[in-house]
Amino acid sequence: MFIGIDIGTSGSKGVLTDADGTVLARSERPHEVSMPRPGWVEHDAESVWWADFVAIARELVDAAAGARLEGLGISGIGPCLLPADAQGNPLRAAILYGVDTRATVEIAELADELGEAAVLERAGSPLTSQAVGPKLRWLARHEPDVYARTRMLLMASSFLVHRLTGRYVLDHQSASQCVPMYDLRKREWSEWTEQCAPGLLLPELAWPTELVGRVTAEGAAATGLPEGLPVTTGTVDAWAEAASVGVRGPGDAMVMYGTTMFLVQILTQPRPHPGLWSTCGAWPETYSLAAGMATSGAVTDWLRRLVGGEFGDLIEEAGKVPAGSRGLLMLPYFAGERTPLFDPDARGIVAGLTTSHGRADLYRAALEATGYGVRHNLEAMSDAGGRARRLVAVGGGTRGGLWIQIVSDVTGLPQELPAETVGACLGDALLAAEAAGVDTSRWNPVTSVIEPDSERQAIYDQYYRRYRELYVSTADIAHFLAAEQHRTADHG
Repeated sequence: MFIGIDIGTSGSKGVLTDADGTVLARSERPHEVSMPRPGWVEHDAESVWWADFVAIARELVDAAAGARLEGLGISGIGPCLLPADAQGNPLRAAILYGVDTRATVEIAELADELGEAAVLERAGSPLTSQAVGPKLRWLARHEPDVYARTRMLLMASSFLVHRLTGRYVLDHQSASQCVPMYDLRKREWSEWTEQCAPGLLLPELAWPTELVGRVTAEGAAATGLPEGLPVTTGTVDAWAEAASVGVRGPGDAMVMYGTTMFLVQILTQPRPHPGLWSTCGAWPETYSLAAGMATSGAVTDWLRRLVGGEFGDLIEEAGKVPAGSRGLLMLPYFAGERTPLFDPDARGIVAGLTTSHGRADLYRAALEATGYGVRHNLEAMSDAGGRARRLVAVGGGTRGGLWIQIVSDVTGLPQELPAETVGACLGDALLAAEAAGVDTSRWNPVTSVIEPDSERQAIYDQYYRRYRELYVSTADIAHFLAAEQHRTADHG
């Protein structure tokens, strides 16, 4: 049996599987992010990452009922910045991935020092809020006492691996998102690290399918896992989730429906694009193009809490609203936007509101907005030379059917649905199984396909053009309002 555990933005999940990929047990823990200031998004590594991991691990070990466990895989949100001391103890809350936009000044400085074109060519991705390098410089500048004590750069997966095994190691995929510190073509840390984090010892690099250690006696006592259990390197959750649904061949692409929307497409060579992330893949022979929206499910959850009601009721009501939400158009940039805009000061907009609109119209407009965002990102991938030939949908947002149908209608593309959409934790178990020499080619087969509706697609083509125009025509206003939000936050 194999265990996979993933630390997500708004919850952690784990599975116990057999060698055929059958899910034998599941465990889940919800949690929240901390947002102490506008643009700051954090997790406490002890009370969120470690506490969730321990609780889930104990449940899954109990479910194994004494059967032999042969591997553990771990993934988590990333790229993140968790500064830790020489023993791996966190020195502050972890600064999360691109949804945390605090390092805008440092992004501009590094782009000027290194050259935007040079960074894109060497690191594969532009300097954005997703990049770890600028956040390290921010830490050194704004929290010098913390930086002075920092001896390790950890992420969610590498923090857990270190605590379980004592190894200070990071997977190539996660490292390739530490822009500008990793050379994508050489697949090694570059000397630009000194521009961001002078004097910091960086972790050893390995691939997600490599066994990097075994659970120590201390790790076993804390978690209930058997001492000596093999542990793989770990990786960022989106790449583990792609692995869980067989997205590993050139042209395969995953669309992940969650708190944020994320897309990963598999390539055989780097294809840098100024509006996307070009990274290493989960396997040594692969690269990937990645895209991510800053919000998706986060907007629908905000709306649910604002208007009241349950998700099931809102989905049912929104399903009765015609395509176009009776003349509503939403920009889903409630936390800025990542790809392909890279605009942390973009803001959410609902255009076309009248007193006749209700919560069902707004809810459908939010779902449609994420569909337009997916289409925008897929078009950018195509521009980079990475046209997707196969889309696989994953994540909690695939349940209920409406959201995934809307995305197919907006994009005009079919989406495959696998038997299991439990998430990255299943990919973690799969990667652990591969590390143990298990053939995983038959894990998690496709069971259905969502086809686009041509009539709704024609309607959405018109709305999509206006969606693209709406951002351009309102960007100055959004930036003014974002500046006001920052100013008022700074002054209490």
